[in-house]
Amino acid sequence: MKLLAIDTTSGACSVALYDHGRVHEEFVRAERDHTRRLLPMVDAVLAKGQCTLAQLDTLAVSSGPGSFTGLRIAISCVQGLAFAADKPVVPVSSLAAMAAGAVRIHPQWRGAPVLAALDARMQEVYWGLYTADQPGRALLDDAVSAPEQVVSALENAGYVSSLSAPAKGVGAGVYAAGPGWHYPQLAGLNPLDLDLELAVHAQDIAVLAADLWQAGECVSAQDLEPAYLRNEITWKKRQRIRQG
Repeated sequence: MKLLAIDTTSGACSVALYDHGRVHEEFVRAERDHTRRLLPMVDAVLAKGQCTLAQLDTLAVSSGPGSFTGLRIAISCVQGLAFAADKPVVPVSSLAAMAAGAVRIHPQWRGAPVLAALDARMQEVYWGLYTADQPGRALLDDAVSAPEQVVSALENAGYVSSLSAPAKGVGAGVYAAGPGWHYPQLAGLNPLDLDLELAVHAQDIAVLAADLWQAGECVSAQDLEPAYLRNEITWKKRQRIRQG
């Protein structure tokens, strides 16, 4: 199968072509330049893979959570391409992709879960707990929480030790992936290993999307929606604009 994956979730922009297990990716860190870069990167990846939009089976995109602006850029781009080529879309959690990327970059991260975290601002983090041995399988659902609430959730689920109970299994603890780990409360968990610089990569979205596609998990372009996890923030912004 062939699919095109796009991500602009955070401070990076990436596009990847998945072609029967082979992946071509264009990746650049670009905080505020996604719109200008994205379509030329799509063209470059398709050219590298000698593929056209019409030859794709589907498109994939990081559906969130992440930067509101970044999510809208990626989703709008994918919707436009999907409409033009009459293709379905596979939405992929940005945190699942980050966790999968962490294991790809750090193959030694085995035997314990990966906690992917993005800074949600307002003293909160987007986070999700994923198994390192089956990329994309969530152990705790994606959420937005204050750092201390993340700690409590991990303790209550038994993935890190608390005063009342030991953590689960051999080598218990978590691996830490993503810039959301800069909060001191999370750093206090003493993760087994830490990669603060990790970004979401379209190549990881593509690999996860290939499995989801095989399982029939796709939507039409018009039904594609971002997973903000904090929709009330958008509503409050709109209210301020109307009142202004």
